[in-house]
Amino acid sequence: MSKHIKQQEGNNLLQAVNIHKSYGTKANPVQVLRRVNLEISPGEMLAIVGASGSGKTTLLQLLGCLDVPDKGSLWFAGQGLTELSENRLAAHRNKNIGFIFQFHYLLPEFSALENVMMPGLIAGLAGEKLQEDAHQLLKQVGLEHRVTHRSGELSGGEQQRVALARALIRQPALLLADEPTGNLDSASGQQVFELLTELCQTRSMSVAMVTHNMELARSMDRCLTLKDGCLQGMMAS
Repeated sequence: MSKHIKQQEGNNLLQAVNIHKSYGTKANPVQVLRRVNLEISPGEMLAIVGASGSGKTTLLQLLGCLDVPDKGSLWFAGQGLTELSENRLAAHRNKNIGFIFQFHYLLPEFSALENVMMPGLIAGLAGEKLQEDAHQLLKQVGLEHRVTHRSGELSGGEQQRVALARALIRQPALLLADEPTGNLDSASGQQVFELLTELCQTRSMSVAMVTHNMELARSMDRCLTLKDGCLQGMMAS
C-alpha cells in the first residue's frame, strides 16, 4: 500500500464520508448529492430507493468508482480510494466490485460464456480455469444449456442472468446493482432478484441495490431513501 493511502478503522467493507457531487458549471451548479454518509458491512444487502432524478445512480457510480466526488472520501476494506490513480481505481473495480445495470450491456458478438468471462479476460486471466468458472456460474443461474448463444438469442431475463454471472466472475466483495429488474416483467424480475440474493449469500458478498421496487427493497437487510441529495432514514426488512 502506498504511504499516501491512509488506513481507516472499523469493520465496514465500504464507507462513504461526507460525499458531495454536483454537475453543470461553476456559475450554475446542480447539486445532486450533499453530506452523504454511508457504511456497508460485509455480507449486507442494502437497498437505496428514491424518486427518479434523486441521484441514486450517481451515488452508485461514486461507490463503484465510476465517477469521483467533488468532496468527501471513500474507503474500501480500510483503504482510501479517493487518492488512488485511475489505473489503480480500474484494478480495484475489476477485482473487488461487480456491476449489474438495468440494461445488461452484453457484447452482442460474443456468446453467453464469453460475456461472462470478459472481466477476467480484461484482467489478463486466461485458460481453462476462467472458462470453467464462467461455465459454473451459468449453470448456477440456470443457463448451462445456453452457453454458446449470443445475447440476441436470449430472452430479457436470460440476458440479465448472464449479466449477473458476469458480475460475479471475479468473486467481488461488493455487488452494485442499478435497477437490475427494472427492464424485466415481474416473473423474470423476481427470478433475477432471488438468484442475486442466493448467490450473494452463498458467496458472502455485500450488495447495494438501487430500485423503485419497494417489495424487493423491503426484502433486503436495510433500505435507505435518497431525498434532496441526502440519505434519509432506514427501515428493517
